Amino acid sequence: QVRLVESGGGLVQPGGSLRLSCAASGFVFRNVAMTWYRQPPGKERELVAAIAGLGGFTVYADSVKGRFTISREDAKNMVTLQMNNLNPGATAVYYCNRGWGTVVRNIDYWGQGTEVTVSS
Repeated sequence: QVRLVESGGGLVQPGGSLRLSCAASGFVFRNVAMTWYRQPPGKERELVAAIAGLGGFTVYADSVKGRFTISREDAKNMVTLQMNNLNPGATAVYYCNRGWGTVVRNIDYWGQGTEVTVSS
């Protein structure tokens, strides 16, 4: 069965950095696109970044472009999100999932996510 385990979140001050990881299992990973989403407190989930399988083509939400970097380590079945110059707007629970920016309402399975809090 599909399993997605996010990690790396925590409390960070504005301007700081975090690196999130998503360990995937239960499917053939290397040629499957992967996406990071986030859910701020009291709000709906939104797309953050996506990376294609194999070729590694990436897209980013305008709000994070130039500050966040999505990458993948196929030998480890892992996708990562490097987040730099964080601001309080990045406070959210971050999730990974399969697909190229799949619409949230069409996703049935979610991992537990990893919580990021940006605060001084």
